[in-house]
Parts: sequence; C-alpha cells; structure tokens
Amino acid sequence: MNAHPRRIRLKPWLIAQVNSNQYPGLQWVNPERKLFCIPWRHATRHVPTQDDENTVFKAWAKETGKYNEGVDEPDPAKWKANLRCALNKSREFKLIYDGTKDTPMQPYKIYEVYEGHQPNGGTSSPGKGDLEPDMPAASRSRLRSVPPGWSPHPIPPPAPQSPAPALSPLLEPAPPPAPQPPPAPRLPAPALCLLPEPTPPPAPQPPPAPQAPALSPLPHPNSLLEPAPPTPALMTDLELKFHYRGRQASSLTISNPHGCRLFHSSLEPTHEQVELFGPVTLEQVRFPSTEHIPNEKQRFYTHQLLDVMDRGLILELQGQDIYAVRLCQCKVFWTGPCAGERAGPNPIERERKIKLFSLENFLNGLILFQKGQTSTPPPFEIFLCFGEEWPDQKPKEKKLITVQVVPVAARILLEMFSGELSWSADSIRLQISHPDLKDKMVEQFKELHQLWQNQQSLQAHPASNLEPGPGPWAMQASGMQQ
Repeated sequence: MNAHPRRIRLKPWLIAQVNSNQYPGLQWVNPERKLFCIPWRHATRHVPTQDDENTVFKAWAKETGKYNEGVDEPDPAKWKANLRCALNKSREFKLIYDGTKDTPMQPYKIYEVYEGHQPNGGTSSPGKGDLEPDMPAASRSRLRSVPPGWSPHPIPPPAPQSPAPALSPLLEPAPPPAPQPPPAPRLPAPALCLLPEPTPPPAPQPPPAPQAPALSPLPHPNSLLEPAPPTPALMTDLELKFHYRGRQASSLTISNPHGCRLFHSSLEPTHEQVELFGPVTLEQVRFPSTEHIPNEKQRFYTHQLLDVMDRGLILELQGQDIYAVRLCQCKVFWTGPCAGERAGPNPIERERKIKLFSLENFLNGLILFQKGQTSTPPPFEIFLCFGEEWPDQKPKEKKLITVQVVPVAARILLEMFSGELSWSADSIRLQISHPDLKDKMVEQFKELHQLWQNQQSLQAHPASNLEPGPGPWAMQASGMQQ
C-alpha cells in the first residue's frame, strides 16, 4: 500500500530540481525570463530502461509519496501524468512551447515560472491556458530571448554547424490544420537572385534580428523557437522517382516545405502518433502499387519489403539542406552528394537524422566548375535503396526498390550555368567553307547597304552633324575626283 500523498509545493521543489542539474535535459533555457525545459518522451516510445530511472517525473512521484521504490511497480507513464497534471493545475507555471509534436525524436516542453500572476495582469485558470497548444504572440516574443541553436538534449547534430536563425529546409512551412499553430523549424534562405522571392506579409512585431549571411551553416535541428522569413516554394521542391527493379513505377514532385514521408501502409498519421510516424505536416507519399510488376517472384519479394515500411522514411527539409530519418523496419541504403567516399554499402541508421544534400556545398562546387577548376559539375541526385545493400557490385537497376530524389533548385541552377558553359569557344568546332568570289560580292553588298543606312540616318538628323566632316561617301568621292 502506498503512503498517503504528501502536499508538496511544486514551484520551489521544481525550481530546485532545475538548478540541481541532476536530471539530463532538465535545464534553464533563459534564467532571466524564468524559462526552463523538461524532456518529454512519449510513453509508447521504446527506450532503455535506465533512461526512466533518473527523471524528474520519478522524483516527483517519490516526493509526493505516490511511488515507493522497492515496493511499488515502476510506472513511468503514470509518473509523467502526475507531474503534467500538477503543472496544468498550477497558477505559477505556464506552458510556453510544446515540442512533443515538432521534435518527435527528442521531444520536450518549455515552461515559464510566474510570480503568481499572468503577464496581462490576470491569473490563469487551472487547466486552461496551461494546455494551450498554440503559441500566442506574447509567448513568442518572450521566446525571442532563447539563444539560437539551443538544444534541450545533449545529442550530436547531423553535421558540425554554427548557430544561425534557421536554412530549410530552404522556408516558410505550411501550418497544420489548427488555428494559429506554432511555427515549425525554419531557416533563412541564401541570397540567390535566380528565383523569384515573394514579399513576406507584414506582421505587427518588433524589428527582427539581423539575418545571417547567405549560405551560413545550419543551427542545430532543435532550434525551433525563432521564426524565419518565407522562402520561394520552388526552393523546397523535390522530384521523386520510384523504380521497381529498374522500371519506373511512378514519379511526382513534392512542394511541401517541411518535406515528406515515404511509406507503405493503410495507417494515417495523427497528432497522437507523432512518435511512430513523424510530424503530420509532412507530405505523405505511399509507395506505388506492385500490380504492374510482371514477374511473380519479384512481386513477392517486393511485397516482403513493403510490408515492413509502415512507419516509413522521412525526407526532412532543413534550410536548403535535405535530411533523412529512417523509421521503418526495412533497412535503407543510399548514395548522394553528402555520402562521401565509401567503399561499401552505406546504411541509414534507424531513427538517426543524417544529411543527404547541402545546397551550400553544391553552390561552392558549381562555382568551381564554372571557373574551370573542376572538370565535372557537382552531384545533386540522391539514390535510396530499400531492403538491399547499396552501393555494391550489383547495379541499381537490379535492385527491388529504389527511389531517386532530385532537389529541383539544384537541377535548375546546374542547367542555367551549364547552358552558359556550353558556349565556350574551345568547346565547339565550327564547320565553314572558305569564301569564294560570290561570297565576297555578298559581303560587299552588305557593307554598301550598311553605309547607305548610315547616310539616311545622318540626313534624318542634320542637327546632330552641325560641323560636317567626311561623310560615309567621302572616301569614294575623293577617289572618283582623282
């Protein structure tokens, strides 16, 4: 039997835990603003047991007498529900940001500590404003003081990056179907004048901080708190081509600024299943049907792979870069611009974000190619191979399932610059005959015609020739007099 729950004041106890640095991820985001972060992993997520042994949720259950270690059965989901209810009922805490939907791999929440009253002069009603999923304008303004690039979890970013306001994914994400949703991770686009830039709508907000220079490195993927200006939709377009054993099964262009999820299942993602299927803001792309596969054996093995792709593979746009997160049970291998020089198969580890394409690196390579410092243009195509090792000695046309991913902006840029390069004089051998007598006569007629046009122009504008000099016929006239 549990002891009777003890009445403990939540505010001093929780502030003490934040200051103790005893629990991983529980830390101040902005001490001056009294903003702190709590890691908030979903109850259905499969994690190592020891990760549940040192959490503030367990500590609160023990402190309030709702859990006696060694006597009661551990129940991490119940521990978290207890602390959530306490925070919701408290008038001294306000939920500022709910990252459980935006960051499914490392979810967290940010709370603000109040001194008894809300900033607008009133007090919050228990269980009302604390549960507001949308981030109000006042809360957003308070979050502007959060350091860019701050992360609530000590996890390594996909690549060494410097803090910047936010590159996407190349972009202004489309909001989810809820009134005034919180902004999704975005980053400012590079200063490219090759594509049209729409005018952002005016907003009654203080002047934004200075933008990062063009093509600056990305911040950590969890830098979700600072909004970024919109970017042309074309910069986020992805061309996808599905191939079943070398034969194209379908192709489409994705224009979602968040990215897409490739999957094969009858289950639709929901806000409650973000941990399982990723954010609902992603474009949901099903693998094409196998009914057109002529070979029965090929169709059988293809189904074997598709049957374990319920959770799918996420292609996430983060600034002008593309990342992949493999959720599905089916193993995925890849080649692309960021793969580097690998001698053997290149797998995508499960639930770990990796970079597939960097626009900054592509543009640097394109500049070197234009200057003639490299003999080949920079690569931009990405190939994904599902359920079979790749690259290996077997050509990709023999693989059961492959997907080609093409960043549309990179393809357009390469076509533009390649068009200019193709006109270099040393790359074209012109085939022209030597002129004969008739060709020389035609050239003389062309010259006389040009002289006649010049004379007509001078007669039509005499004021422009007040001091006459030798006209176009002077040479011929003097020759005739001699």
